[in-house]
Amino acid sequence: MNSLLSLLLVVIAAAACHAGALYHGGHHYVDYYVSTDPPPATPPPTPSHYPPLLQAHPHYNYDYGVHDLHTGDVKNKWETRDGDVVKGSYSLHEADGTIRQVDYTADDHNGFNAVVKKIGKAVHPPTVHHYAPALRPALGHGYAYYGSAYAHKPYGGLYY
Repeated sequence: MNSLLSLLLVVIAAAACHAGALYHGGHHYVDYYVSTDPPPATPPPTPSHYPPLLQAHPHYNYDYGVHDLHTGDVKNKWETRDGDVVKGSYSLHEADGTIRQVDYTADDHNGFNAVVKKIGKAVHPPTVHHYAPALRPALGHGYAYYGSAYAHKPYGGLYY
């Protein structure tokens, strides 16, 4: 009887020692601290002692052109600006033989306006149709057995 009682006490003690691994505590939501204090006061910005920047009246003119017959790169552009009014034009030769010309203006009152012109007639080379040759019937005898036409390569050898 004593040995049975001592065995029971040993089993209860072992279960009590191991019970901590069965219970995983600490599974609760995380509290966040919200401060009720007012945010720290920042000093007002100090006034600038620099004089305002005087911007000059913008005025420019430029133009450029490319005429490379070897690569077919033929284009030009010009633009002029007087204050907030910009006027310009550019043109380029397109692959179909036409010339695309864009004349544009931009100002504060009307915004950006562009007029696109296509000069010339598009020339497209004739379409050449290539037909696949007719297939000849296979000279083989087909499969000698009924089954799948798919096969896998054996691990250590060739197809048989």
